[in-house]
Amino acid sequence: MLKTTPFHPRTAPLVRAQTWRRWAGHQVASAYDPHPEREYAAVRNAAALFDVSPLYKYLIRGRDAARLLDRMVTRDVTKCAVGQVLYTPWCDAHGKVIDDGTVSRLDDATYRLTSAEPNTRWLAMNAVGMDVTVEDVSARTGALALQGPLSRTILQQLTPADLGKLKYFRLVQTTVRDIPVTISRTGYTGDLGYEIWVDAEQAVPLWDALMACGEGFGITPAGIWALDLARIEAGLVMLDVDYFSAHHALIEDQKSFPDEINLAWTVNLDKGPYNGRRALRHARAGKQAWAFVGIEVNWESLERLYAARGLPPQLPNVAWRASAPVYRDGEQIGYATSGCWSPLLKRSLALAHIQAPHYEPGTRVEIEVTVEHHREQADAVVRKLPFYDPERKRA
Repeated sequence: MLKTTPFHPRTAPLVRAQTWRRWAGHQVASAYDPHPEREYAAVRNAAALFDVSPLYKYLIRGRDAARLLDRMVTRDVTKCAVGQVLYTPWCDAHGKVIDDGTVSRLDDATYRLTSAEPNTRWLAMNAVGMDVTVEDVSARTGALALQGPLSRTILQQLTPADLGKLKYFRLVQTTVRDIPVTISRTGYTGDLGYEIWVDAEQAVPLWDALMACGEGFGITPAGIWALDLARIEAGLVMLDVDYFSAHHALIEDQKSFPDEINLAWTVNLDKGPYNGRRALRHARAGKQAWAFVGIEVNWESLERLYAARGLPPQLPNVAWRASAPVYRDGEQIGYATSGCWSPLLKRSLALAHIQAPHYEPGTRVEIEVTVEHHREQADAVVRKLPFYDPERKRA
């Protein structure tokens, strides 16, 4: 049986189209309306409220808490200050990515790790001989993501914390209408936004407070379809869609180095020993074989393919998650893993793995599209990610 999140008593009555989906064993909404346009618009123009409680959440405490995490992830956890959040992948001994998530330092000896998949066993294996405790708090911790240009305006009216001073990827432990919460300036939309972490027993009052305060600012509950559109515009990878965990991949070609999924900036090769460091050093010493890039489809080319079948272009209102071959001069050079029509940028976009030397921005390529049951190739161009990166995200 699927589990429900702590916010289910409030979210369930709002899912008018019954567009439920599975996320980490939980029942969550793809969208509250039959289509995600209104919810996506709230992300970019007002404020959208996402229930992200299905994320796995671990509290790591003790004298060796930082040592455990530093051995496990590619970022330098020893430099993580109290109140700081690190986005990071972690790798196996061969330098291939297992998962990605965040490390938040809550106090001197307590960290919170979030992940897309369960990591209890991996944490236990790496913690052997250390003075550290790992507690899975996924079920008893609710999480909301309030994302959009008005998210700070709404949240500031409910908390005594000065959110104007809260920097990007920092957190503060405070209250929302007297409810104890942790607020982090993080999110998965590529926009100004916050994630709010709360004890599950206080989840419903927190939801009510945000919705009541945000009513005059266009706050809108939003589901996974809207989140998918936003994260593709932001060029953010998704596990089991844009890359596979090294623990679950069936063949070597399904595994990725961090550099190959646009996460080179998260890899610190100078810090102490950690899983995969030797392999990552060796890989970086050579030429990068693959890169994760954006693909922008030429509109005129797409229009011609549909016109040849007597049809107008068919624009999906949700993101697609499927493998679409990418070609250059008749030779396959890679594949797209997810894409969408961007309502904001008015372009057809995709995220893709491209082989060297074809991944340089500006490279002309072709992407496979299906038009009336026929596989065709539309003209496209390689773009540097992200497609969309507003200044307000970090300001």
